[in-house]
Amino acid sequence: MANKYQRILLKISGEALLGEQGHGIDGDVLEQYANEIKSAHDEGLEVSVVVGGGNIFRGVEGATEGMDRVQGDYMGMLATMINSMALQDALEQRGVHTRLMSAIRMEEIAEPYIRRRAIRHLEKGRVIIFGAGTGNPYFTTDTAASLRAIEIEADVILKGTRVDGIFEADPEVNPDAKKFDTIPGEEVLERRLSIMDLTAFTLCRENETPIIVFNMNTVGNLKKVLTTDENIGSTVVWEDS
Repeated sequence: MANKYQRILLKISGEALLGEQGHGIDGDVLEQYANEIKSAHDEGLEVSVVVGGGNIFRGVEGATEGMDRVQGDYMGMLATMINSMALQDALEQRGVHTRLMSAIRMEEIAEPYIRRRAIRHLEKGRVIIFGAGTGNPYFTTDTAASLRAIEIEADVILKGTRVDGIFEADPEVNPDAKKFDTIPGEEVLERRLSIMDLTAFTLCRENETPIIVFNMNTVGNLKKVLTTDENIGSTVVWEDS
């Protein structure tokens, strides 16, 4: 079966890398995610990734404890680079050629983000990891994922979470909550479902970029979302697309 998409952007939260730990990076989770990404890449897909930094530092929480918000957000960007470097190493240990691109210049460990260069890397079969968010405070890594996906003309944004998709209520609190297989973007807004922050969601809506929310912790799910017709996760659709 032909792949449903050719160029994808995968968004992984930093918190997901915690695993069962209270802080830092769980090596088992990191290995699983690297294997999942490799399986998608092996299908001939052009893969890019954005990883959050919440397992290491939360800028907003730091601000509420008296830290300057801008300073906290820049620290959060550096946290994403730590996670990105860990993922890069895990992928390269599996024989996957990668490029780490940073929105903040740090040439010793990453290339500066340049759109044309990023697209060229994808065309050459390299997995790109976008680090340091957008390079600006007050923007989340969800917004960075939406922005980069639009810039590189990704076919879809995949948001890897620890639940099976989009639900009418938090399934971890209400096990009977209904899951949506597909849901219009406007309904997401009306129901105030927390898929991603409003800035990120608005970017996707204005550019009619599809969003798929799925459980990244289920082995094989990423490949199934991309290559099969199995009902994996939930898809946000735009009425005009």
